[in-house]
Amino acid sequence: MLTVHHLENSRSQRILWLLEELGVSYDVKRYERDKESNLAPAELKAVHPLGKSPVIEDNGKVFAETGAMIEHILDAHGQGLLRPSAGTPAFDDYRYWLHAAEGTYMPPLVFTLFMNRIETAPMPFFAKPIAKKIAQSIREGYLNHTMKAQYDFLEATLENSPWLAGDDITAADIIMSFPVEAFVARGGGEEGYPNIAAYLMRFQARPAYQRALERGGPYALMK
Repeated sequence: MLTVHHLENSRSQRILWLLEELGVSYDVKRYERDKESNLAPAELKAVHPLGKSPVIEDNGKVFAETGAMIEHILDAHGQGLLRPSAGTPAFDDYRYWLHAAEGTYMPPLVFTLFMNRIETAPMPFFAKPIAKKIAQSIREGYLNHTMKAQYDFLEATLENSPWLAGDDITAADIIMSFPVEAFVARGGGEEGYPNIAAYLMRFQARPAYQRALERGGPYALMK
Protein backbone atom coordinates (compact mmCIF):
# COMPACT_ATOMS: atom_id res chain seq x y z
CA MET A 1 0.00 0.00 0.00
CA LEU A 2 1.25 3.46 -0.89
CA THR A 3 1.30 5.97 1.98
CA VAL A 4 1.30 9.75 1.56
CA HIS A 5 2.73 11.81 4.40
CA HIS A 6 0.56 14.85 3.90
CA LEU A 7 0.91 18.27 5.51
CA GLU A 8 -2.17 20.43 5.82
CA ASN A 9 -2.35 23.56 3.65
CA SER A 10 0.56 22.53 1.48
CA ARG A 11 1.76 21.49 -1.93
CA SER A 12 1.40 17.83 -1.00
CA GLN A 13 -2.28 18.16 -1.94
CA ARG A 14 -1.13 17.61 -5.53
CA ILE A 15 0.06 14.08 -4.80
CA LEU A 16 -3.36 13.15 -3.43
CA TRP A 17 -4.98 14.58 -6.56
CA LEU A 18 -2.60 12.61 -8.81
CA LEU A 19 -3.45 9.37 -7.02
CA GLU A 20 -7.17 10.09 -7.25
CA GLU A 21 -6.89 10.72 -10.99
CA LEU A 22 -5.10 7.39 -11.41
CA GLY A 23 -7.45 5.47 -9.12
CA VAL A 24 -4.55 4.21 -7.01
CA SER A 25 -5.33 2.96 -3.50
CA TYR A 26 -3.36 4.81 -0.83
CA ASP A 27 -3.26 5.74 2.83
CA VAL A 28 -2.89 9.28 4.11
CA LYS A 29 -0.96 10.19 7.22
CA ARG A 30 -1.87 13.79 8.03
CA TYR A 31 0.35 16.31 9.79
CA GLU A 32 -0.60 19.69 11.20
CA ARG A 33 1.63 22.72 10.93
CA ASP A 34 3.33 24.05 14.03
CA LYS A 35 1.02 26.70 15.51
CA GLU A 36 3.86 29.14 16.21
CA SER A 37 6.15 28.81 13.20
CA ASN A 38 3.63 27.46 10.66
CA LEU A 39 6.31 24.95 9.61
CA ALA A 40 6.01 21.19 9.27
CA PRO A 41 6.15 19.29 12.58
CA ALA A 42 9.35 17.65 13.76
CA GLU A 43 7.97 14.12 13.44
CA LEU A 44 8.24 14.33 9.64
CA LYS A 45 12.01 14.04 10.09
CA ALA A 46 11.45 10.44 11.15
CA VAL A 47 10.14 9.80 7.63
CA HIS A 48 12.75 11.79 5.68
CA PRO A 49 15.77 13.72 7.00
CA LEU A 50 14.60 17.03 5.53
CA GLY A 51 11.36 16.83 7.51
CA LYS A 52 9.21 18.19 4.70
CA SER A 53 6.03 17.15 2.96
CA PRO A 54 5.04 15.59 0.66
CA VAL A 55 6.82 12.34 1.17
CA ILE A 56 5.51 8.97 0.04
CA GLU A 57 6.32 5.41 1.01
CA ASP A 58 5.79 2.79 -1.66
CA ASN A 59 6.79 -0.86 -1.33
CA GLY A 60 9.09 -0.06 1.59
CA LYS A 61 10.92 2.80 -0.13
CA VAL A 62 10.67 6.49 0.72
CA PHE A 63 10.37 9.09 -2.04
CA ALA A 64 10.72 12.85 -1.62
CA GLU A 65 10.57 15.84 -3.99
CA THR A 66 7.25 16.35 -5.74
CA GLY A 67 8.48 15.98 -9.33
CA ALA A 68 10.38 12.80 -8.51
CA MET A 69 7.35 11.38 -6.69
CA ILE A 70 5.12 12.12 -9.65
CA GLU A 71 7.50 10.36 -12.02
CA HIS A 72 7.75 7.36 -9.70
CA ILE A 73 3.98 7.11 -9.32
CA LEU A 74 3.46 7.30 -13.09
CA ASP A 75 6.17 4.70 -13.71
CA ALA A 76 4.87 2.30 -11.07
CA HIS A 77 1.13 2.88 -11.16
CA GLY A 78 0.26 5.13 -14.11
CA GLN A 79 -0.49 2.49 -16.76
CA GLY A 80 0.18 5.10 -19.43
CA LEU A 81 -2.18 7.70 -17.99
CA LEU A 82 -1.47 11.40 -17.41
CA ARG A 83 1.71 11.41 -19.48
CA PRO A 84 2.00 11.83 -23.27
CA SER A 85 3.94 9.34 -25.34
CA ALA A 86 7.70 9.93 -25.32
CA GLY A 87 9.09 11.57 -28.45
CA THR A 88 5.97 13.62 -29.15
CA PRO A 89 5.63 17.43 -29.00
CA ALA A 90 3.09 16.94 -26.21
CA PHE A 91 5.67 15.03 -24.18
CA ASP A 92 8.16 17.88 -24.59
CA ASP A 93 5.56 20.33 -23.26
CA TYR A 94 4.65 17.96 -20.44
CA ARG A 95 8.27 17.59 -19.34
CA TYR A 96 8.87 21.35 -19.47
CA TRP A 97 5.91 22.19 -17.22
CA LEU A 98 6.61 19.27 -14.89
CA HIS A 99 9.94 20.89 -14.02
CA ALA A 100 8.95 24.54 -14.42
CA ALA A 101 6.42 24.31 -11.59
CA GLU A 102 8.99 23.91 -8.82
CA GLY A 103 12.06 25.20 -10.64
CA THR A 104 10.67 28.44 -12.10
CA TYR A 105 7.23 29.28 -10.72
CA MET A 106 7.47 28.41 -7.03
CA PRO A 107 10.68 30.29 -6.00
CA PRO A 108 9.25 33.81 -6.63
CA LEU A 109 6.01 32.83 -4.88
CA VAL A 110 7.91 31.64 -1.83
CA PHE A 111 10.04 34.79 -1.93
CA THR A 112 6.86 36.88 -2.03
CA LEU A 113 5.55 35.05 1.03
CA PHE A 114 8.71 35.95 2.95
CA MET A 115 8.51 39.57 1.82
CA ASN A 116 4.93 39.75 3.09
CA ARG A 117 6.03 38.37 6.45
CA ILE A 118 8.91 40.82 6.71
CA GLU A 119 6.54 43.73 6.11
CA THR A 120 4.05 42.56 8.74
CA ALA A 121 6.41 41.11 11.36
CA PRO A 122 6.50 42.73 14.82
CA MET A 123 9.51 45.04 15.10
CA PRO A 124 10.51 48.37 16.67
CA PHE A 125 8.66 51.28 15.08
CA PHE A 126 11.87 52.80 13.71
CA ALA A 127 12.73 49.57 11.85
CA LYS A 128 9.41 49.23 10.01
CA PRO A 129 10.14 51.86 7.32
CA ILE A 130 13.50 50.22 6.65
CA ALA A 131 11.98 46.74 6.33
CA LYS A 132 9.25 48.02 4.04
CA LYS A 133 11.78 49.85 1.88
CA ILE A 134 13.90 46.71 1.49
CA ALA A 135 10.83 44.62 0.62
CA GLN A 136 9.64 47.23 -1.87
CA SER A 137 13.04 47.35 -3.55
CA ILE A 138 13.08 43.57 -3.97
CA ARG A 139 9.56 43.58 -5.38
CA GLU A 140 10.30 46.37 -7.86
CA GLY A 141 13.77 45.15 -8.78
CA TYR A 142 12.99 41.45 -9.21
CA LEU A 143 9.72 39.92 -8.10
CA ASN A 144 7.13 41.99 -9.96
CA HIS A 145 8.63 41.77 -13.45
CA THR A 146 9.74 38.16 -12.98
CA MET A 147 6.28 36.97 -11.99
CA LYS A 148 4.61 39.03 -14.70
CA ALA A 149 6.81 37.42 -17.36
CA GLN A 150 6.12 33.94 -16.00
CA TYR A 151 2.35 34.28 -15.81
CA ASP A 152 2.12 36.13 -19.12
CA PHE A 153 3.82 33.09 -20.63
CA LEU A 154 1.43 30.71 -18.89
CA GLU A 155 -1.53 32.79 -20.06
CA ALA A 156 -0.28 32.65 -23.65
CA THR A 157 0.27 28.88 -23.42
CA LEU A 158 -3.32 28.35 -22.30
CA GLU A 159 -4.58 30.40 -25.23
CA ASN A 160 -3.89 27.46 -27.54
CA SER A 161 -5.10 24.47 -25.54
CA PRO A 162 -7.14 23.67 -22.41
CA TRP A 163 -4.22 21.90 -20.74
CA LEU A 164 -0.50 22.56 -20.68
CA ALA A 165 0.45 19.64 -22.93
CA GLY A 166 -2.50 19.70 -25.31
CA ASP A 167 -6.12 18.59 -25.21
CA ASP A 168 -5.74 16.13 -22.33
CA ILE A 169 -4.85 16.73 -18.71
CA THR A 170 -1.44 15.42 -17.62
CA ALA A 171 0.57 15.29 -14.42
CA ALA A 172 2.14 18.58 -15.53
CA ASP A 173 -1.20 20.27 -14.90
CA ILE A 174 -1.36 18.68 -11.47
CA ILE A 175 2.06 19.92 -10.38
CA MET A 176 1.37 23.38 -11.85
CA SER A 177 -1.90 23.67 -9.94
CA PHE A 178 -0.28 25.05 -6.79
CA PRO A 179 1.60 27.91 -8.52
CA VAL A 180 -1.65 28.83 -10.27
CA GLU A 181 -3.74 28.68 -7.09
CA ALA A 182 -1.17 30.66 -5.10
CA PHE A 183 -0.89 33.31 -7.82
CA VAL A 184 -4.66 33.78 -7.98
CA ALA A 185 -5.07 33.67 -4.17
CA ARG A 186 -2.61 36.53 -3.83
CA GLY A 187 -4.49 38.69 -6.30
CA GLY A 188 -2.30 38.00 -9.31
CA GLY A 189 -5.13 36.81 -11.51
CA GLU A 190 -7.61 39.58 -10.86
CA GLU A 191 -7.31 41.03 -14.35
CA GLY A 192 -5.53 40.31 -17.59
CA TYR A 193 -5.39 36.54 -17.14
CA PRO A 194 -8.70 35.07 -18.35
CA ASN A 195 -7.10 31.85 -19.60
CA ILE A 196 -5.47 31.21 -16.23
CA ALA A 197 -8.76 31.93 -14.46
CA ALA A 198 -10.60 29.47 -16.71
CA TYR A 199 -7.82 26.90 -16.25
CA LEU A 200 -8.11 27.19 -12.48
CA MET A 201 -11.86 26.61 -12.60
CA ARG A 202 -11.38 23.70 -15.00
CA PHE A 203 -9.01 21.70 -12.83
CA GLN A 204 -10.72 22.53 -9.53
CA ALA A 205 -13.99 21.18 -10.94
CA ARG A 206 -12.54 17.74 -11.63
CA PRO A 207 -14.05 14.99 -9.45
CA ALA A 208 -10.60 13.63 -8.61
CA TYR A 209 -9.52 17.06 -7.38
CA GLN A 210 -12.58 17.23 -5.14
CA ARG A 211 -11.96 13.74 -3.77
CA ALA A 212 -8.38 14.70 -2.96
CA LEU A 213 -9.63 17.65 -0.92
CA GLU A 214 -11.86 15.31 1.06
CA ARG A 215 -8.95 12.95 1.76
CA GLY A 216 -6.43 15.66 2.55
CA GLY A 217 -8.32 17.91 4.92
CA PRO A 218 -7.57 21.65 5.39
CA TYR A 219 -6.21 23.33 2.28
CA ALA A 220 -5.94 27.11 2.62
CA LEU A 221 -3.19 28.81 0.68
CA MET A 222 -0.83 30.94 2.73
CA LYS A 223 -0.55 34.57 1.70
